[in-house]
Amino acid sequence: MKKLEDYVVTIPDFPEPGIMFRDVTSVIQDAEGLQLAIDSLQSLLEGLEFDVLVGAESRGFIFGMPLAYNLHKPFVLVRKKGKLPRETVSKEYALEYGTAEIEMHKDAIQPGQKVVLVDDLIATGGTMKAAAEMVEELGGEVVKIIFLMELAGLKGRDVLEKYDVASVITYEGK
Repeated sequence: MKKLEDYVVTIPDFPEPGIMFRDVTSVIQDAEGLQLAIDSLQSLLEGLEFDVLVGAESRGFIFGMPLAYNLHKPFVLVRKKGKLPRETVSKEYALEYGTAEIEMHKDAIQPGQKVVLVDDLIATGGTMKAAAEMVEELGGEVVKIIFLMELAGLKGRDVLEKYDVASVITYEGK
């Protein structure tokens, strides 16, 4: 039986020399890989009590929706600024060169709700930190943050150190 790592295609020197790009599309393009990815993420939530799953645009949607469906939980979108139609809360965060801003609907999280955040990859941790801060601003409690892959060399866990963080695959480099 193949391991999830076997479905990840690594592209050297993309998008620039020295970077080993871990391509998640190779996982989801294979039915067995996709099923293994969802099952592996779901196993990270075994025994955890929570109310809502929150996924970050766009690959957090890909992995979060099947989890929400399987676990019969609501799913909340975190999107790039300007993409949501109702009243939102937003958070700006640092990128390597500049900043970005994400937002979620103001009524998406109710005070006291226990929330799990999901995304495909943790690199520097900035997006998920901003998402967690929005959840907390709305009165929710982040009980876990899960990722399919982790680039440990970028130290994203350090940025998320106050949270319970888990990833299915860990790559030591960047």
